Amino acid sequence: MLKLLEGIFANRITTEDVTTSGAVRLRGQLACNQSCAACGRCAQVCPVGAMQLQNGKPCIDYKRCLFCGKCVEACTEGALAHTSEDALPEILTEAQTVVMREIHAKLGRSLHVRHLDAGSCNACDFEMAALSNPLYDLHRFGIAFVASPRHADMVMVTGVVTRNLEQAVRMTYEAMEGPKLVMACGACAAGGETYGATYAVVGALDKVLPVDIAVPGCPPRPAAMLVALAAAADLLKERL
Repeated sequence: MLKLLEGIFANRITTEDVTTSGAVRLRGQLACNQSCAACGRCAQVCPVGAMQLQNGKPCIDYKRCLFCGKCVEACTEGALAHTSEDALPEILTEAQTVVMREIHAKLGRSLHVRHLDAGSCNACDFEMAALSNPLYDLHRFGIAFVASPRHADMVMVTGVVTRNLEQAVRMTYEAMEGPKLVMACGACAAGGETYGATYAVVGALDKVLPVDIAVPGCPPRPAAMLVALAAAADLLKERL
């Protein structure tokens, strides 16, 4: 069944977007080659602090990254470049296991998901809507969105958590039966730095709920969301 996921990645749309500097910008992982001069300009221009220098090389926190391309434009040596490879979701367990492209375990049960918008711009929500179209068709994997948290195995949160919706986020989680999972979908929910620090914003979802899986991107691609949902189904099976 999961071979269908491989087909989705193999036929990934890779339309290129050119930045103002002429560099190619794709909504995928960042790659740095050997010509990096460790000048630090990529870290200086990052609007959300996702880029840091470690041992003279850029280190990217994909939970915060917006894939805006400012770091690529600022790289004086042309060493930093976007790729078409998705930054894959991350399972936030004690071992910090990164979700791999091939999920080896078969889906042994269904997964019911309650989506909750905690204060998003709706970009993640529009991408999420594509999951039910004929290309991605999440129902073939036994995954479905439900209207009530009492019917859900996992809550999938988009957007930075606002103070007005903090209580709703907590109440949604408390209404769910165990075992239950929490997914932070997108840079707002996963990293919490998109809108900065204001009186109206609590921040990342992990300040409110225990997050199990974080999906990077602003917004994440539907294919990345589908991998995260498949991984969540496997993770839920392990907890039963």
